[in-house]
Amino acid sequence: MNNFLKRTLTAGAFVAVLLGCTYYNQLSFSVLFFIITVLGLWEFYTLSEKGENLPQKIIGTITGACIFATTSLVCMGYDYHLLIINIPIVFFIFISELYTKAANPFRNIAFTILGIVYVAVPFSLLNYLVTYTGKYNYELLFGFFFILWSNDSGAYLAGSAFGKRKLFPRVSPGKSWEGSIGGAIASYIVVFIISKWYTDFSIIDWMVIAAILIVAGTLGDLVESLYKRSKNVKDSGTLLPGHGGILDRFDSLLMATPFVFTYLYLSQYFNHL
Repeated sequence: MNNFLKRTLTAGAFVAVLLGCTYYNQLSFSVLFFIITVLGLWEFYTLSEKGENLPQKIIGTITGACIFATTSLVCMGYDYHLLIINIPIVFFIFISELYTKAANPFRNIAFTILGIVYVAVPFSLLNYLVTYTGKYNYELLFGFFFILWSNDSGAYLAGSAFGKRKLFPRVSPGKSWEGSIGGAIASYIVVFIISKWYTDFSIIDWMVIAAILIVAGTLGDLVESLYKRSKNVKDSGTLLPGHGGILDRFDSLLMATPFVFTYLYLSQYFNHL
């Protein structure tokens, strides 16, 4: 009961902060996800240190934070040339490895850059999604959250009740095809509801976005499970009592965001041809 209470309180506080900061304004959204990006990168690098890896935790975290911050400023209306400063910062990772005397320097560089690509880039792309309509709009990201959460809940309930055929037993023995189908059904019920409220996007857009979130989100969960399994850990961190760490809570979002970003901006491009 104590564990259940702890999980419930943590989940309630997490959802309240996430939705509250996203709803309030662009600055509160940016500050929240800047903090999440920094914590997520530090968590990733801490996990990476298990084994013979020595990623550049401080430099990698600073680099990822700069990518998020400059992206956020550009989406607030500042000159897009701000993004250029990220180029030399990324290459400084290679230079700084000269002074570490590490046994596996390029492995360390690879894990440092991997953290930036896996964590910082997807979170940074959220800045473009919340300003996709030309001004700050929380609706798309709210839709993200609701679809992903309904997919997770539906998959858990359907998998618990009917799950027999394993989806990917080598990586995540608990996931089943029946659970995935249940999650997809729950997600599309939510899509039908939010498409009536969040009308900046058509029902077709919401259906495509949901399909991307269901598939890429599930794969993102599996990718993070694969990473944790390679490090012999159950959770990516302990920041959220009863729920693990930042990567545990945002694994689906991290993998799905680049695909939704690509879909929306390519569709926008072709619509203007």
